Amino acid sequence: MALSATVTSCKQKSDKKAAAVQVDTTKKKSALCCESNLPARFPGLKGPAGNMPEMNNKSHKDMVFIKGGGFAMGGDNKQASPDEYPKHKVTVTGFWMDVTEVTNAQFAEFVKATNYITTAERKPDWEELKKQVPPGTPKPDESLLVAASLIFKQPGQAVNLNDYSQWWAWEKGADWKHPQGPKSSIKDKENYPVVHISWFDAQAYCKWAGKRLPTEAEWEWAARGGLQNNIYPWGNEAVDQGAAKANSWQGDFPAKNTLRDKFFGASPTASFKANGYGLYDMAGNVWEWCSDYYNNTYYQTINRPAGVTDPQGAAKSFDPDEPYAQKRVIRGGSFLCNDSYCSGYRVARRMKSTEDSGMEHLGFRCVADR
Repeated sequence: MALSATVTSCKQKSDKKAAAVQVDTTKKKSALCCESNLPARFPGLKGPAGNMPEMNNKSHKDMVFIKGGGFAMGGDNKQASPDEYPKHKVTVTGFWMDVTEVTNAQFAEFVKATNYITTAERKPDWEELKKQVPPGTPKPDESLLVAASLIFKQPGQAVNLNDYSQWWAWEKGADWKHPQGPKSSIKDKENYPVVHISWFDAQAYCKWAGKRLPTEAEWEWAARGGLQNNIYPWGNEAVDQGAAKANSWQGDFPAKNTLRDKFFGASPTASFKANGYGLYDMAGNVWEWCSDYYNNTYYQTINRPAGVTDPQGAAKSFDPDEPYAQKRVIRGGSFLCNDSYCSGYRVARRMKSTEDSGMEHLGFRCVADR
C-alpha cells in the first residue's frame, strides 16, 4: 500500500480510469517519461503569497531585456502534440527575463527573508485534496499523508514504461533543501536550479522579488532566441548530434544514461551555451513554471488571422486526462527528457502540472516588466 499519483507521459497518454490518488498499487499505471502530472495534493496549503513582503532593492540584475515582436507560436515538427496546434500568430511586448533558472542560493535568500515554507514541506489536508480528485477516491492511510515530493530513482534494469513507479517515488522529506530525499542536501550546489517548487511557491518568490512568472507566449518567444520556426533554442540540429546542447537523458531511459552531456541529474545553471537572447537552459535541466492555466484546446480559441497580442492563457484549466485537477503550463524539458520518448526541450513543447506539484526536475525563472 502506497500513496501514488496519476501520471502521464510527455506524449500525454494516460489511463483515464486511474484514480488521482491510488492506494492499490497493483493497478496498472499509465506510461510516464520525464514529467509527472500530479493531482492537487494539498490546495489548502498555498503559502503566504498574499502578504509576501517585497524586496527593497528591485533591479534587473542577472536579467536580460527581451525585445518585443511577433512570431508563429506552436508545433514545428512531426513530434508536436495536438495541443501545440494550430500554429498561430502572436505578438509580445518587451520584458526582462532571468538569465538562468532561479537558483538554490537565490531561493535560500528568499526563505531567510520571509520564513516561507514550501508546499513540499507541508502536510497534506485530505479535506482539501479530495475536492480535486474524482468522486469516490478512497482516502489514503494517515501515515501516507505526510510532507513529501517526487524524486527520480533509477532502476537497475530495463522496465515496463507503463509503470511509472519503477522510477518515480514519493519521498518523505524530499524538498528544495533535500532534492533527493532527507539524506541529501544542497551544500555546494548554490548555483543549481532550485527544485521541488510548486506553482504557489514560485508565485510567492516572484512577489517577494518584485517580478512575475512568464506567460506561456513570453516563454516561447524568449526560448526561440530570435530564430523563426526552429525546433530548439539552438536551431534544428537534433539534441544528440554534435556538441552537447542541453542537460537531457542520453541512452535508454530509465535504466541507462551514457552521460554524454556529463550530468546525470540537474546541472549548475549556465552549463551549456546560451540561446540568441543570452538565456541559459531554455531547453533541458529542469521544467519551468509559466503563469498560464493549462487547457488542451487553448490555441484553437486564440487562432485569428490578425493574430493576438500578449495572450494571458486560458480562462480556466482543463486537461482531459485529469479533468478534476487544476493545472498550469510548464515549459522547457528537464534532465530526464530523451528524444526517443520525450522531446520536452523543443521550444513549442507544452506540458502541465497541478499547481501544488513538486518534483526533482521542476523549477522556474522570473520575468519583469519595464
